[in-house]
Amino acid sequence: MAELAGGVTCLWLGMVLGISFLEAPLKFRAPGVTVPLGLGIGRIVFRALNRAEVVLAALVAAGVALPDVRWPVYLAGAVAAVVLVVQLAVVRPPLNRRSDRVLAGEDVPRSRAHLVYVVLEAVKVLALIALGGLLLTGG
Repeated sequence: MAELAGGVTCLWLGMVLGISFLEAPLKFRAPGVTVPLGLGIGRIVFRALNRAEVVLAALVAAGVALPDVRWPVYLAGAVAAVVLVVQLAVVRPPLNRRSDRVLAGEDVPRSRAHLVYVVLEAVKVLALIALGGLLLTGG
């Protein structure tokens, strides 16, 4: 079961890397993509990613809820899960309010919440790398 949870963790990691660190920044470099258009696309993509992350986190949690799993696995999993919860409950709401304003035509300054989200994504990536490695190597 731990190996399956490791595979799910790697899937989760790949989705975060692909969307947060490839798709998100690159879409604004595409010809014709305006900030409002990029934000509108980003909101849809990140909403879908976050929903998938919640499902994947639940699957990983179920996969590591075994008596023979060691504490480093729980720690790495907890870090990834807590980061996801903070992103969804604390950071995303102000980002959504800001993007609502941009989409309504307001000229608003850059948000520090975006930087916080990126830092949290990096922490989550590190936690997922550790978690996946631990699960796949029996650590």
